[in-house]
Amino acid sequence: SVLAQNLFSLEMWGGATFDVAYRFLHESPWDRLTALRERIPNILFQMLIRGANAVGYKNYPDNIIRKFVKHAGENGIDVFRIFDSLNWMKGIEVALDAVLEENKIAEACICYTGDILDTRRDKYSLQYYVNMAKEIEKMGAHILGIKDMAALLKPYAASKLVTALKNEISIPIHLHTHDSTGNGVATILMATQAGVDIVDAAFSSMAGLTSQPSLNAVVAALENTSRDTGMDVVELEKISRYWEAVRPAYSSFESDLVSASAEIYRYEIPGGQYSNLKPQVESFGLGHRFNDVKEMFKEVNEMVGDIVKVTPSSKFVGDMAIFMVQNGLTKENILEKGKGMSFPDSAVSYFQGMMGQPEGGFPKELQSLVLKDIEPITVRPGELLEPEDFDAAREHLRGIMDTEPTEEDVISYAMYPKVFDEYVAYIKENGALTTMGSDVFFHGLYVGETAEIEVAEGVVMMVKLLHISELDEDGTRGVVFEVNGNRREVRIVDKAGTTSKTFVQKQMADPANLYDVGASIPGNVLKVCVAEGDPVQEGDTVLIVEAMKMEMNVTAAVPGVVDHIIAKEGQKVEAGELLMTLKER
Repeated sequence: SVLAQNLFSLEMWGGATFDVAYRFLHESPWDRLTALRERIPNILFQMLIRGANAVGYKNYPDNIIRKFVKHAGENGIDVFRIFDSLNWMKGIEVALDAVLEENKIAEACICYTGDILDTRRDKYSLQYYVNMAKEIEKMGAHILGIKDMAALLKPYAASKLVTALKNEISIPIHLHTHDSTGNGVATILMATQAGVDIVDAAFSSMAGLTSQPSLNAVVAALENTSRDTGMDVVELEKISRYWEAVRPAYSSFESDLVSASAEIYRYEIPGGQYSNLKPQVESFGLGHRFNDVKEMFKEVNEMVGDIVKVTPSSKFVGDMAIFMVQNGLTKENILEKGKGMSFPDSAVSYFQGMMGQPEGGFPKELQSLVLKDIEPITVRPGELLEPEDFDAAREHLRGIMDTEPTEEDVISYAMYPKVFDEYVAYIKENGALTTMGSDVFFHGLYVGETAEIEVAEGVVMMVKLLHISELDEDGTRGVVFEVNGNRREVRIVDKAGTTSKTFVQKQMADPANLYDVGASIPGNVLKVCVAEGDPVQEGDTVLIVEAMKMEMNVTAAVPGVVDHIIAKEGQKVEAGELLMTLKER
């Protein structure tokens, strides 16, 4: 890179970016990786891998982790930042071993939480992190990562932590933090003074708040010092101006955090999660109670014993907070009022031990309430999971794809079967849209606006929107446009439109009738687990409803027989809507 020499790496893949590419952008993250590798051949590429969760939200069989790491490396990843969401070292064993086996750079992390400067909070003390760092070095990691996902590492704490670690381990230390509190640059500078080897930062136009501290500011601050980066601020500004022009296309996805806030130290919500939490809360009709959800996030964390919070453990805390606010639960009444309730799938997974084992263990009463008859585990989940049948996955994909599935397709399907199936169906119907400008993809065209779309190298289509008709009774609109001057007209379904023919009065479940099965959250019906006529027991899962990656098992309140199934898979439902009815045997 001519304009950004001396960068250690670009973190540009993995984590949430993987399923987001399929789920929302309708493009392959593997294609994005190889395209970037071709254009940026001379800087290390870095990805985030969630230990045994890979780039997903649950533990996967060991053979998925190994196959994923192998192909990620072959497609261009050089540095694997590996972490476990509970700082449970068993959770990173397989991923770390796989990276070492592929002769790639293994950066194993300690996830920072709490405050080592606060002597009243001794669960995550300085010695706790030093001991973990020593264990990571013994495991063979090339680099120690400090993953400060919620921007909780204060400047003086950074100095204290890095100083102690440099005295105890010999491998390089890489600091990752966010700037939600406004202290990000100061934290980096104090860590730099203490001897940190690598730090994460973002080009200034993409920096700050829930993002990383400004690279431009850090470089300028260190000029003419013993830790001068050797980078040119003027050249960095050229890159920053490019992203400054791109960023407005994504403005609708920005978090509502418009200024730095020290409340982050109170709530301990990770930067990436904070950006998504409000839209998730709004999807449940709780936008007006966002502050209550933040307070409940803190309360849930205290209820479960003050855990490390990063995907997927942070997702559990967030899901649980929303669930408790929605259902009027508190730490005082949950053990009584929560009886008979079906808790979010992430809560069941956490208390079952499928995310690993938290420092200090699980609160037993709450664990029993959530799990009911499910037995918790105490070993690494991968030891119990059956290996993935890649041949079966490949055969399934051959049945739905127009081309022979690649190994990368098979891996993606193994981790995200429903998401990948939907991606394949979307591409079949609409074609690849990766060459379309982001502004057009996200926001469409205004009447009279023209867009240039490069469909192949050197081949450009000029598309101009001429007219959109009124909504017809069948829920469609006529769209008139030009392609390279040729007039065309199509009819499309307006999914947001409502007509007298499309409006349907929703039937709500009767809370007093235990044979009515209603949706506990608004969302989409992910799966219908029973058929009409099937016998069910109290507590059996009959449907799964999903909203913003939060899955809820809908269970039978009484034993009986499935009488009538109203809901269909993929159907959008409201909280309390009647999904099926049961009858006595």
